Amino acid sequence: MKWNNSLAINENWSSPISNQESKQKVAEQVSHFVKDGDIIGVGSGSTSFLALKAIAERVKRGGMNVMAIPTSQEALMNCATFGLKTTTLAGARPDWGFDGADEVDGQNRLIKGRGGALFAEKLVMASAPKTYILVDESKFVETLGQAFAVPVEVDPRAVHLVETTLKRYPVKEVSLRMAESKDGPVITESGNLILDVRFDTISNDMEKELSAIPGVIETGLFIGYSVEIMTV
Repeated sequence: MKWNNSLAINENWSSPISNQESKQKVAEQVSHFVKDGDIIGVGSGSTSFLALKAIAERVKRGGMNVMAIPTSQEALMNCATFGLKTTTLAGARPDWGFDGADEVDGQNRLIKGRGGALFAEKLVMASAPKTYILVDESKFVETLGQAFAVPVEVDPRAVHLVETTLKRYPVKEVSLRMAESKDGPVITESGNLILDVRFDTISNDMEKELSAIPGVIETGLFIGYSVEIMTV
């Protein structure tokens, strides 16, 4: 159902969308993949928002029965706004999914998590046979970590332990992500904190190595997943 009160999300993105024309083309392309009966993992961000809107319009026109598995509260509320039914990983497995990325390198390795939903995003991506990564040219980098730090979601009790352990790696900088509209750090939807880590180099094994540190819930490194990069 749709939100019908004053707190409803508008059917337009809340701020100007950069490279909107390119993102809209990618959104329209991915909307053509939807079929009756699909269960779709739904990511966050402006490009995913445009894709979700295009998918919802196609579902409505075709009278299709489609379920979404949102990866964040933002995605959940957008699904409600556009009238898409939702479910969870506890009840279903996605047939496919779509999401954005902060960085993509030449090996289709990703950095995600600027929006703080990296844990749920990785659960859904790992559960889906394929995830379409919707990006414009600005997201491509020669070296992973070139533009953005790697988010590391950490149990609050383990912040100092994780920070100390990270010194064993080729780290340039570690910073606790602070909130912009309230005092204190960003709190993830799972009640954890985020350390933004800049590395000198990022190896293919680093995702698994960081995840093995006690107290690390998840990292924003997405390496070796079944993804297809879609761009224009």
